[in-house]
Amino acid sequence: MPEVIFTIQLPDGSTKECYSPSSVVCRYFAAGDEMLVAEFLARSREAFAAASERVRVKFGFSCSSASAEMAEIEQWTSTLPGNSTLRVLRI
Repeated sequence: MPEVIFTIQLPDGSTKECYSPSSVVCRYFAAGDEMLVAEFLARSREAFAAASERVRVKFGFSCSSASAEMAEIEQWTSTLPGNSTLRVLRI
């Protein structure tokens, strides 16, 4: 399963690298996408659940890396105002 690393630009111009164990995240994000924090979280939850499910189907167990990345995303987005816009720089 090809892994994917994508880069998110935060409102202050800093960036975060996000890791997915599956390329399924490319169905949820594309370079240049801009969205509010809430939309980013909703898409991330779906994307990382799908990535974990792909791992489960292939290997028989859920992906702890997908769960850990989602927890990290939830942590750093919790510090952002809800009306903040995030941008996908690279995927």
